[in-house]
Amino acid sequence: MLFLYAVLLVCCAILLVAGIVEQRRHFTNLDQIPTRVLVNGIRGKSSITRLCAGALRGGDLTTVAKTTGTAARFIHPDATEEPVYRKFGIANVVEQIGIVRRAAAYRPDALVIECMAVMPALQEINQSKLIRSTIGVLCNVREDHLAEMGPTLDDVARSLCRSMPEDGICVTAEKERFHILQEEADARNCRLIYADPETVSDEELRGFSWFTFKENVAIALTVAELLGVDRATALRGMYEAPPDPGVLSVERYLTPQGKRLRFANVFAANDPESTLMNINQLLDLGAIHRPLNVVINCRPDRVERNGQMGEIIPDLDPEHVFVIGHPAKSAIDAIPTAFRSRAVDLGGDKRDPQEFMASLLEMAGESSLVAIGNIHGQGEILLEHLAELPADESPDEPANRPDEPTDRAPAHPPERPEPVHVETMPLYVPRIDPYQRYPQAYEERYGGQPQPYGQQTEQQPYPDRYDAPDAHHQAPAAERGLFEPRVPPMNPAGDDRQWHSPGEQR
Repeated sequence: MLFLYAVLLVCCAILLVAGIVEQRRHFTNLDQIPTRVLVNGIRGKSSITRLCAGALRGGDLTTVAKTTGTAARFIHPDATEEPVYRKFGIANVVEQIGIVRRAAAYRPDALVIECMAVMPALQEINQSKLIRSTIGVLCNVREDHLAEMGPTLDDVARSLCRSMPEDGICVTAEKERFHILQEEADARNCRLIYADPETVSDEELRGFSWFTFKENVAIALTVAELLGVDRATALRGMYEAPPDPGVLSVERYLTPQGKRLRFANVFAANDPESTLMNINQLLDLGAIHRPLNVVINCRPDRVERNGQMGEIIPDLDPEHVFVIGHPAKSAIDAIPTAFRSRAVDLGGDKRDPQEFMASLLEMAGESSLVAIGNIHGQGEILLEHLAELPADESPDEPANRPDEPTDRAPAHPPERPEPVHVETMPLYVPRIDPYQRYPQAYEERYGGQPQPYGQQTEQQPYPDRYDAPDAHHQAPAAERGLFEPRVPPMNPAGDDRQWHSPGEQR
């Protein structure tokens, strides 16, 4: 028995020594990166990470970045990127150690990394032990992950503040709960800076080839200013940055019936407030128009969120509410009674994708279609089938002019027969592994033929049209649509370049 205790004691001592050695090596790697930016918040973290990295690259700072959102990506200093491999598709904050070690190999000026922790305790560990950021970003406080960080939005705000750097700087665009963030910042001797979205002009926002928000741009500009990058240079770098696969986008398709369909992918904004804000802004810009149809994708592990998407239907006032995924009943039952007759249960995971897509496109007709909820599961199948439709190349004119009154009365919806609910059950495993490739629609839209990092041919860092601050506004409007990319960004090449976690077999 004494021998067993001795073996146990020796093993514990070995583990302790190994842990101390690993921690010291990790801290050494962190010291080789002078500026570390940790992006936290509820919505828009991936987009802000890419914008910050683009702004710093524009200022000739060697910058490495890593996103965690729709698909985890390691972004090289030349903006090429590759998926982050996760064993069994499970995300773990420990992977940040390998990310930091790999980033330190570049001897970069800055590392911009997205916070991947949800639990408050893990957020604190992520900051104090794994990243030790010099600049923190707390983009917003929204109604999500209430079970872990709630139950109130004030609690969510205080939980997110655990990622603030002590004796450092934190940038935020959160206005309603700024006083709470200030209290937490003062407790950490952290300088809190408010990035005012109103400082971003509409003209500057139009320079992006994808849809983004003034809050995100304001944060990235503030971070760039803190690191000595001027505004025009930072904007130029952000315009060049490749968008996140989950970025808000609008596509125009032709249905098999010859109808024109505008499709808005709002899956990334999967809380009610962000969803409404995204859709309303698209309507205001004329990117989508009425008649409007909504698709809610349900997931069995997001039943509460399914219900939240159903509750906001009166604010959207759509013609139809198509419900896919499982369990569809969780979203349909949450739709207020006056609007429930507009719900169409497309059979969930039980129905063949070809069948439910044919029904959806036939009922949608010539309209705008908005996808909300969560992208994983049948949401991915929806995107794949829509990407196979031919593009609508006709002149981009809205069906209803903004000054034309609508005949519909939102408060008194027409009488329609109650939908017949079909109980569903999942017949396939949702593809939730971020190791997967980009969605096909993203590949076709932004795809190129990138070469591995370090083998690109020499070229000017920016096209000639960016030499002057306002040069990008001089291009004819007919050259591209509202959300078409100005310059196709570089995407990851093949799976042979994917990074593996330490200790994993290549």
